[in-house]
Amino acid sequence: MAESSQSKKPHGVQRVLGKLDSSVKNGNYYEAHQMYRTLYFRYLTQKKYGELLELLFDGAKLLLQHDQQTSGADLAILLVDVLVKSETEPSDFHISRLAQLFSMVSPEVAEREVFLGSALRWSSHDHAQFTNGHPSLHQAIAQIFWREKNFVLARYHFLHSRDGTGFATMLVELHRTRGFATEVDLFIAQVVLQYLCLQNKHTANVAFQSYTTQHPAIAKGPPYILPLLNFIFFLLKTVESGKLAAFTVLCEQYQPCIKRDPSYPQYLDKIAQIFFGVPPPRQHNSGGLLGNILQSLVNGLGDNLCSDEEDLGMPVHLQIDGDYVGLNI
Repeated sequence: MAESSQSKKPHGVQRVLGKLDSSVKNGNYYEAHQMYRTLYFRYLTQKKYGELLELLFDGAKLLLQHDQQTSGADLAILLVDVLVKSETEPSDFHISRLAQLFSMVSPEVAEREVFLGSALRWSSHDHAQFTNGHPSLHQAIAQIFWREKNFVLARYHFLHSRDGTGFATMLVELHRTRGFATEVDLFIAQVVLQYLCLQNKHTANVAFQSYTTQHPAIAKGPPYILPLLNFIFFLLKTVESGKLAAFTVLCEQYQPCIKRDPSYPQYLDKIAQIFFGVPPPRQHNSGGLLGNILQSLVNGLGDNLCSDEEDLGMPVHLQIDGDYVGLNI
């Protein structure tokens, strides 16, 4: 008859597991926490990573369910430590587990931030494109902060995710509950600009389409009644086209919109560098954003000026996919 998995464990480990089970049943959670940590060191020395990951996840969940917040968070942090030391690759399975534990830790517990920071660092390991953490983990964390109505942190994590639809839905709720009516376009404009600065064109498009479709205060477009929404719509199209001349005309025509927020020219400077090859502005460039772009056109993009002549010849229209679309400025 085959031996049970319990009997295969070393006698010392069996003894600790027995004491652990007894401590949990008796409600002695402090002692249970110490037993978990003892097993952590023993399993880690033996490189029994799989068993240890299961032990720590179950232990953290158990302690958190019994409102042992600090002890449960401590085991969650050790869980991430094992993921790092075992060189475990980020996967939906592990990300889901980490998010589950994070949702169980109270926002008032200091260890929660430590746990999240270590989890994000683990998820970014060996992923050069995810230096701030894996998008799937950011998405899961953003949803948790959203449920907690912590819109500031939810917004940050959505921005580093690929969940443009979820982000847009949260922005609609945020604007309708806490924003002014005159800010309906500002909420999505900044998000799109930031996504583009993070070189995430796809999610920027999804977020814009979702927000303008979902928000009851925005009439169906394009064209939109609000000029800033038209600017963002055309910006996304221009980024796809890669035509610097069209980008220049767009920024020139929509200067009143761009001036609504002092951060917009900085974002557009970055977007010009990323998608149109415009060099960084000189330190004492008095021409600002447009001056920098126009100088690039003069210096090295003469051919593009000729090929994009039709774009430059449309002061109140842009040509997108062969169609002329009126600008609401």
